[in-house]
Amino acid sequence: MADVHVRTRVSAYAIAVEGGRLLLARLSDASPVFLPGLWHLPGGGVDPGEQPVEALTRELREETGREPAAARLLDARTYAVRRGGVNWNLVALFYAVDLGAGESVVAEIDGSTDAVAWLPLAELRDSMLSPAAVDALRMLERPAA
Repeated sequence: MADVHVRTRVSAYAIAVEGGRLLLARLSDASPVFLPGLWHLPGGGVDPGEQPVEALTRELREETGREPAAARLLDARTYAVRRGGVNWNLVALFYAVDLGAGESVVAEIDGSTDAVAWLPLAELRDSMLSPAAVDALRMLERPAA
């Protein structure tokens, strides 16, 4: 029987929409949970002792070079993913984010993101997105409360 590791991770993700486009980060080979090459929401793991909004801000800086001007918790979801001999239990916190001014560029070297782009919502397909990004699209389709 293979040695299977189980890990739990809490992550904070940004849903940033501007002009009919969604800000997404493409996952690199260093992505621990979701498959490389998929477009994913900017964000990532909450470090021990770190508040979720602090993690969101740090991850946005690393993956997009941008700062949140405002962030509002929208929803939370869980994912069970097996990758690289690890069974991941991911708890994802989704934030609606307004970004401060600036250009979107990957600032972190050798991280889990190898590209960042504003992609048109109308052109996004589930097959090109991580499960969390697919769920974010569904959240955007819901009528406002």
